[in-house]
This record gives sequence, C-alpha cells and structure tokens, in this order.
Amino acid sequence: MRPLHAVPTGEMEQYPLTVEDRLDSHYFMAWERRRWLNSDMRLRGTPECRALFFDLINIAYDQAPVGTLPNDLELLARLLMVDHSHFQQLCRLEYGPLHKWYPVMCGSEIRLAHPMVLRSLQDAIARREDNRAKNEAANAAKRLQRLRITVSGYHKDLAANDAAVRWIDEWLQKEGCEYRSASWLERAISAWADHSFMLAGKGPGGTVSRLS
Repeated sequence: MRPLHAVPTGEMEQYPLTVEDRLDSHYFMAWERRRWLNSDMRLRGTPECRALFFDLINIAYDQAPVGTLPNDLELLARLLMVDHSHFQQLCRLEYGPLHKWYPVMCGSEIRLAHPMVLRSLQDAIARREDNRAKNEAANAAKRLQRLRITVSGYHKDLAANDAAVRWIDEWLQKEGCEYRSASWLERAISAWADHSFMLAGKGPGGTVSRLS
C-alpha cells in the first residue's frame, strides 16, 4: 500500500462521518449542476480527468465511511479500472482526478475526502433525519389518537385530558407494551390514577371513577 499524501496525522482533521452513517436507501446523489458547470475542474480539466473525477465521487458514496476514498493510488486505479502508472501521471496534473481530495483521519485510518462530497452527504443526512423526525411525530400523533379513542371507552373525561393520555402512552412504552390490549389499558389507567392522586397528595389507590 502506497500512501498518497505524506501529511503528519496530527495536522489532519477528523472526518465528521463514521462507518455508522450510511445512506444505503439512497440510489442517487445530489449533484449541483450549475456549480459543476462553472467549476475549475470542469473548465480546466481534461475530458479523461473529469470522467475519472466523477467516477471517484460515485465510488466514494459506497465506501466506509461514506464519502471517502482509500489513500492509495494503486487501489484507486483498480477501483477505476485504469492503468496504475497512467493514473499516477494524471494525478500529477493540477486538475487531475483527485482535484481537491485531501487526507483526513477516519478513526485511526487515513483516507481521502472532498469538501463538495462531504457537504452534499451532510445535507442528505440532515434531510433524512428531518424526515425521520416528521414520520415519528406523525406516528406518535396517530398512536395518541388511537389511545384517546380507546380510553374514551373507559372514561370520557380522562380521554379529554391531554396530559393523562400522554402520560398513559409513555407508561405503556416504558413498560414495553407491544400490543395495547384491554388488560394493558386497564393497568395503565390504574397507574395514572395512582400517579394523579400522588400528585394531589392523596396517596395511591384512587379509582377510575374519581378521575373526572
């Protein structure tokens, strides 16, 4: 293995993504078309270098950590399916296939990263987390609504109490309830009764009929 850059590891930045940060469900990548069309790499690089540069970006999306490349010219040449010696010559060009790729620390390993690739990945991960949060919020709202309807069959006033319904929902989740059967709901309502009377300083043992 031949290192691509002789840079002291103490001077390298730590890559912000880890092997746990994956985008396996993404079969596409965001591409800033106008930025690319006006970039120095496209305007000054040879057609061959531009093609290999683009291939390396695609390859990086399937690497671990995502968005990085091996710090080895021979391995990169094999990944690109090009002659190693020829690839080395191209990389000596100012606008070669590794234009603006730079060494970073990935844990204890030195790999290569590119600012544009990293930015697009961070945006994609942020969007994924936003979508996940929205889905979780929507699922929670549906779960609470179903619970409210079920609780109303036991006690209408209790079902109208938002704090009570949320407390019961949290209690069921903490208890590991996977299927909210009648027995689970009755236990949860009883737990809320004890909790509400404890808050009121009356001690446990309250009945459902007193939760109005």
